Amino acid sequence: MLEFLLEMDGKILLFIQEYLRFPWLTEILKFITALGNGGMIWIILAAVFLCMKRYRKTGIAMAVALLIGYLVANLLLKNLFGRIRPYDAVAGLQALVGPLWDSSFPSGHTTSSVAAAFVMLKGTPRYLGVTGMVLAVLIAFSRLYLGVHYPTDVLVGALVGLFAAFSAKYTVKIG
Repeated sequence: MLEFLLEMDGKILLFIQEYLRFPWLTEILKFITALGNGGMIWIILAAVFLCMKRYRKTGIAMAVALLIGYLVANLLLKNLFGRIRPYDAVAGLQALVGPLWDSSFPSGHTTSSVAAAFVMLKGTPRYLGVTGMVLAVLIAFSRLYLGVHYPTDVLVGALVGLFAAFSAKYTVKIG
């Protein structure tokens, strides 16, 4: 089963490279992925919400979710698994950014994006929460498009992000 998943990971990335990469889209997705670098867009949004009395609890929950996601994904799982980046393992795959210094599994960009955006979905008006989730999905897809994560990295990053968001939501008691 594991061998099948690894094979499918590579095939999906090569499919994206062959059929979904376009010069105009590459520039857009490089920008979108940069928004997720270090969770920066989500940290900024959490800080903005912290400054607004109406959304202060949401800002706190976002910060807690980001911290939990970072601890689980970046400090625990990345170091535990040490998975090499797909551009170093999948024959013919060309990364559009990089090289990156940390391991591939799970996607930290996806973890922070899903963690923060899901908290936004629960703690802000629907239009803000949906906008946050759309951005999270775009950031997650950008990691595949750019060739720096496997699909399973992104999937597990999303699951860790959901875990972090639910943990923060119940700890801070929002939505």
